[in-house]
Amino acid sequence: MAQVDCAASAPTMDEGNWTSVSEFVLLGLSEQQDLLIIAVLLVTYLTLVHALTQHRAVSFISCMAQLFMFFSVGNMENYLLAAMAYDRYVAVCDPLRYAAVVTRSLCLKMVAASWAVVIAHALLHTVMAANLRYCSNRLQHFFCDIRPLLLLSCARPLTTELVTYTVGFSVWLSPFVFILASYVRIGVAVARLRSAQGLRKALSTCGSHLTMVLLTFSIVMWLNFHPDSSDTQGHDLKVTFLDKVLVPTLNPIVYSLRNKDVAAALRRAGRKVLAWGM
Repeated sequence: MAQVDCAASAPTMDEGNWTSVSEFVLLGLSEQQDLLIIAVLLVTYLTLVHALTQHRAVSFISCMAQLFMFFSVGNMENYLLAAMAYDRYVAVCDPLRYAAVVTRSLCLKMVAASWAVVIAHALLHTVMAANLRYCSNRLQHFFCDIRPLLLLSCARPLTTELVTYTVGFSVWLSPFVFILASYVRIGVAVARLRSAQGLRKALSTCGSHLTMVLLTFSIVMWLNFHPDSSDTQGHDLKVTFLDKVLVPTLNPIVYSLRNKDVAAALRRAGRKVLAWGM
């Protein structure tokens, strides 16, 4: 397992400059603290302490643990969205058999299979990152991610990059294709109904889930399918921030809108705001 020396802060990324490094320094979203970002972090998490303090170092072991958790939990969200897409498909296309098809046993099996895939994927990336040789410990990010870690390696790890992007793409693509296929079937079923009531019911069933799918996968597409350049690095950090902070915050809000009491309360609040404005 390779470690990084704090003294090697201006590397030439040459194999001969490699030394043992014990920690990484998270440079955050930018050199200047963004007050809006700090406010959002304070409201949503009250942690990510490095954004509010000058002590931004994280140990090598902690960085690898964070990388493992990031991949396992982050990818698990995509697989749960896929499982929920199947739930919506059965609810819209085969509502009479919903209780018989979507059983507790099936749900547990889908979750267990998803965890097996994402943990294996996260472990692969973590082992590869732990065995890289690093020439710097100044990580241009606000948490440990595989792409900025690859940029700190002394030599360009072509094999590691190939495995990272190939496996990562397949793990991301699988739930996306499944969700897409489910909504194609849902769209066909709704089109056959040819009724406004059927369309409203489908939107009520799938609206919240579809909103989160579009938001989550559009961000993932941006982060993984655009050319790397120095001009886009800062933008990538802000987009990643939205993905890891704003999207989880919106999750309970979006899904709770299906609750009639919550929707009624929001309408009342909206009317009060409009009344005050007048």
